[in-house]
Amino acid sequence: MVLRKLRQEAEIALRHLEVLQAVLDNQPIGIFKLAELMDMPKHKIRYSLRVLEQSGIIEPTQYGAIVRDDADRVFDNLKREIKEIKEYVDRMDEIIQKL
Repeated sequence: MVLRKLRQEAEIALRHLEVLQAVLDNQPIGIFKLAELMDMPKHKIRYSLRVLEQSGIIEPTQYGAIVRDDADRVFDNLKREIKEIKEYVDRMDEIIQKL
């Protein structure tokens, strides 16, 4: 399928954002508690936390992950990127509707 990889990447990105929201709502929080809260395997939580940390959004503490104080800058970039992605998807939808 032409869009399979895009769909897979979107699912992973959505998971990262859901983990981010859970951290924001429950910080500080560890992997085990997040996995239980989200009903998700620990390895997926661990991967999402690593991606969010490498992106400069969260940081680990001895009590669990927390959202960085300066994460607002990254949130603004994410909002801009999502807007751009939506524009691409809208254009793809316009094209596919004509087929």
